[in-house]
Amino acid sequence: MSDQELQHIITKSRDAKHGGVGVLSTSEKLAAALVLNRPDWLAEMNYTLAEAIERVGPVWLTLIPKAARELEYEDERAAGKA
Repeated sequence: MSDQELQHIITKSRDAKHGGVGVLSTSEKLAAALVLNRPDWLAEMNYTLAEAIERVGPVWLTLIPKAARELEYEDERAAGKA
């Protein structure tokens, strides 16, 4: 696990949150859907939760909770809560 991979997931998830997933790879789209808790995106891509977890792989899977917390913290800071 590297900070570079974590930052990659955060950046792609942030991009997806603010502009959609159009230019992301399938794995990036699935990771963003998991980070952002968007099961509707998984359904739109015809992936189950289990399939998405398998597709992103064990390394990215361990980074998803950290990425989700970072984006949540960013939202709190932007709202003046942190």
